[in-house]
Parts: sequence; C-alpha cells; structure tokens
Amino acid sequence: MEKKNIWAWFPVTFLTALFCCILWGSASPAIKIAYRLFSIGPDDTASRIVLAGVRFVLAGVMTIFFGSLISRRFLHPGRESLKMVGILALFQTVGQYYFFFMALAHTTGVRGSIINSAGNFITILFAVYLFHLEKMTIRKLIGCLVGFAGIITILGGGAALMDGGALTLAGEGAMIAADVFYALSGCCIKIFSKKENPVVLSGYQFFLGGSLLCLIGLLLGGRLVFYSTSCVWNLLYMGFISAGAYTLWGILLQNNPVSRVSILGFMNPVMGVLLSAFFLGENKEAFSISGLIALFLVSIGIVIVNTEKKI
Repeated sequence: MEKKNIWAWFPVTFLTALFCCILWGSASPAIKIAYRLFSIGPDDTASRIVLAGVRFVLAGVMTIFFGSLISRRFLHPGRESLKMVGILALFQTVGQYYFFFMALAHTTGVRGSIINSAGNFITILFAVYLFHLEKMTIRKLIGCLVGFAGIITILGGGAALMDGGALTLAGEGAMIAADVFYALSGCCIKIFSKKENPVVLSGYQFFLGGSLLCLIGLLLGGRLVFYSTSCVWNLLYMGFISAGAYTLWGILLQNNPVSRVSILGFMNPVMGVLLSAFFLGENKEAFSISGLIALFLVSIGIVIVNTEKKI
C-alpha cells in the first residue's frame, strides 16, 4: 500500500496554509512596528527603501537556504533563468514593495491588509486580458466584483471615492500600485515556473530585488540605526515572513491541486486585519461595521474565484 504524502493530507494542508497566512498577515503590523523601532518617519522615503531592501536580502538568503535544505542540494538558477529572476526582482520586490512600504507609512494596517487583497482580483484580470493565460468565467467575474466591492467598502464607499477624500496617493493609492505589481509578478511566476523551480525564482529574485532596493535607498541618503536588539529580531522576522511563507506555500502547491491551496488564501486578509488590531491597536477600524463587511467581501471573493465548481 502506497504511503500517503503528508502534505496532501487536508489537516496538514490547512494548518500549513493557515501558518503561511499568519506570516503574510503579520507583514503589515511588523513593518509599521519596524518604522517605530528604527525611528523612520512617514517622509523618510530613503530609509524606508533601505529597510525594505535589507528585509528582502535576508528573505532571499533564507529562501535559498530552506529550499536547498528541503531539496538536499544547493539551489541556483540556470543561465537561462537569470532573465526571469531579473524580471521578477523588478516587479515583485522592487516595484511591489517600494509601494507597499510607502503605503504602510501613510495608512493603517487594517486598511492596508484589506486593500492589498485586491491583488488577487487584479491578477485574474491580467491573466485573462493581458497575458491570455486563462479564460474569464462567470464565477471569476462574480468573485472579482465581490472582492472589489469589499475594497470600495473599506475606502468609505462609492460616494467617498467620488469625493476624493477616501484615497491618498501615498497611502491607499500606493497600496493599489503595489497590487498592480503583485498581479504582474504573479502572472510572470505562472509562466516562468514552467521552466524553473518557483523556490529558486523566489529566493534569487528576493535577494536581487532587495540588493537593488538597498543600493537605491543608500544612494538617496537612507540609513538604518539599530537602537536596540528588537530592531535585529524585527528584521529577521520580516525576512522569515517571506522566506517561510513562500517556501511552505510552494510545497503545498507541489503536493495539492492548485485550487485546493489557493482557496485557503482567504485567510490572508483575515489574519492581516486581526493581527493589525492586536499588535497596532486598530480594533475600532478592524471591528467596525464597514471593516467587517469589507473583510467578509474580499474573503468571499477570494473563495469564489478559486472554486472549481461551475455556476
């Protein structure tokens, strides 16, 4: 009798996905706490870029280490994969996280976590209409509409958007820009992973993208001052967020149907909101009527677009 793969056993799949979503959900509060620990003000763009760069250099090293440990060999990209690594570094790390780190300096963790989930729905639109990787279905369309309704709700509704008071370019606008880069990188990963190990792509693009961000930030005059050992632990944890989550998520995707894993991504915004409420004291916004409705809609939207059953 063939021994069942433990990663395909649903309780293990669910708990591992939950752990990944807790890691990803903790990114917003961890970054906002880092701004306080390193005394990086909202207008100190250069130091924010350095912080993001160091985080992803660490994430790249950790991802390559964990991936090599699991594979029992040192992982490295082939010469033909270097171009793919470079493209992903520009989209996923430099582009996405430049705007992500900017947004969290100008908006709350709760808002950031909910708006950030828009990337799931933008990815589908790009995959269908820009990259032609899949076809639009009624279910995907409904899921996107439900998800975007949640984003609009947390921004104050359609009337607030029309008035222009719900959005700031440096806050909510930057988070939406980060979502666009997330969607571009997601489609690229789907294409590139047919030719290269996704863990290899993630690890080396983290390292390259992080190095570029560090260089840009330092040239702009940014710096990191380690005021206490808490700064060190915070940075290590932020590196582990990406390394641990991407490595484990990759293992789940290798051992389960994609839809089975992707549908569990609904826990990501939930964890982001709950952890922002707990660590940042944003309870009022997290548990407000509009906050709960927005969270429910984006979570249901993620479930709908990742459900295989046809309407």
